[in-house]
Amino acid sequence: MPVPKRKRSRARRDSRFANKGLKLKAIAKCNQCSGPLMPHQACSGCGFYKGAKVMATKADRGVKRQEIRAKQKSKPQESSSESA
Repeated sequence: MPVPKRKRSRARRDSRFANKGLKLKAIAKCNQCSGPLMPHQACSGCGFYKGAKVMATKADRGVKRQEIRAKQKSKPQESSSESA
């Protein structure tokens, strides 16, 4: 009758059952942009959660930066025309 030559280590033995608890994650759909998102989390694409805007997105920050730059560019022109 065959007998194991060496004792199986705990790591080797337990690695067999390591994937037993894995389950598929639920994916919901954003009401605003219809993009995929995890349930009960704000959408990273549009920044909405339960119909309300809760976070600024990358696009929003870009628009805000452009507005600030436009204001900064207009200020030096006004001050240079006043001193001349």
